[in-house]
Amino acid sequence: MKVAIVGAGLIGHTIAHMLRETGDYEVVAFDRDQAALDKLAAEGIATQRVDSADSNAIKAAVQGFDALVNALPYYLAVNVAGAAKAAGVHYFDLTEDVRATQAIRNLGDGAAQAFMPQCGLAPGFIGIAAHELANRFSEVREVKMRVGALPEFPTNALKYNLTWSVDGLINEYCQPCEAIRESHTQWVQPLEGLEHFSLDGIEYEAFNTSGGLGTLCETLSGRVETLDYKSVRYPGHRDLIQFLLQDLRLSTDRDTLKTIMRRAVPSTAQDVVLIFVTVTGMRNGQLVQDVFTRKIFAKTVCGMPMSAIQITTAGAMCAVLDLFREGKLPQSGFVRQEQVSLRDFLANRFGQLYEGSTLDAMATTTTA
Repeated sequence: MKVAIVGAGLIGHTIAHMLRETGDYEVVAFDRDQAALDKLAAEGIATQRVDSADSNAIKAAVQGFDALVNALPYYLAVNVAGAAKAAGVHYFDLTEDVRATQAIRNLGDGAAQAFMPQCGLAPGFIGIAAHELANRFSEVREVKMRVGALPEFPTNALKYNLTWSVDGLINEYCQPCEAIRESHTQWVQPLEGLEHFSLDGIEYEAFNTSGGLGTLCETLSGRVETLDYKSVRYPGHRDLIQFLLQDLRLSTDRDTLKTIMRRAVPSTAQDVVLIFVTVTGMRNGQLVQDVFTRKIFAKTVCGMPMSAIQITTAGAMCAVLDLFREGKLPQSGFVRQEQVSLRDFLANRFGQLYEGSTLDAMATTTTA
């Protein structure tokens, strides 16, 4: 399968590396940042310099490919999806942006090729897990989805390190959030709904952030009384972010906020991804609660040291692409994450990263 990866940043680089290592994919990376492309070229991965904001240039560059994987920031998603449609290639991305996803859905409805956005961790895997749990109940009362990408060793006041896109992080802190309350879909405010819980003796907080539900509100509409998604952080983080965004009014000056974050908050590869899903409902006449939880730590995968957010985000994208290549997903039109079987995902060589396996041990079990 010939795959164009548009965006050679941290996650795009990781996806390219993981796919190439299997031997089942012909991978070419596209970006306008020559330095980022040079890092991939040094690993023997084919690259081509293309203006990431120029949809016509992308359309021309991806002609003849089977699929396009978009690893660019959310605000470029719709342009890249339009280029994929014009070029006649299948489209996959990692966006958490609700409006971008709706625009991509409009592009995908009735299209000859597949359009599958939100293929990362959240939205993405979290929706696959929550949908599977919900399907085990005759009546669903409550679905709670909690995800955190956290430093393993927090030291600053925010108790946070940059582990992924600053643009995506700020966007999910600022945009309205979908939820279901009393069986009705509604919008709730980001940073609200603060709650505290502990897991394995560690205290956490969680609060509303945008985009993590993907398309689950629509999929579970009429079937669930309460559904929400919240980001998990260490206690105190939400109050400081609220001070920056609301008291200092940086929600209306995101460029300044991005500059502050990049200057003051270091990145780390020593992180942990926390996944926590609880579903409550009726089964065989009894009120039951099922829980799905994972903690994933940084480690070496395919001979490359990777942070937990790299493993979970790139791993989810690669698993979905693998399942699509094997014909286990729809081959045309708009494809939702919850159309992926959790069992198929976790059995996949990339999905097994969510179970603690290493891809190095699985690279020999490839299929044609």
